[in-house]
Amino acid sequence: MSATLSVFGVWDLVLGVYVAGVLWGLIMTDARPVARVALALLWPVGPLAFVVTVTLLLAALPVAFPKIGIPLWLLAGSLWWLYSVSASV
Repeated sequence: MSATLSVFGVWDLVLGVYVAGVLWGLIMTDARPVARVALALLWPVGPLAFVVTVTLLLAALPVAFPKIGIPLWLLAGSLWWLYSVSASV
């Protein structure tokens, strides 16, 4: 068995986490049934909003603070390139 997850294995994991969150929200939320279902189905919006916000802030960093942002982006790009080269060997 491979140590890495296949694409289908990753989606199974994501779906499992989502279903666990829905069940947790249905059981543990102190609200009326309609609100309970809505909160349970929409719970990934919060973490997704966090990821989008951090991504936009990192994208704006070189423009807002060039002395910090540009070297940070160059470092991140270099590390990404080094990782991709070492992973292909």
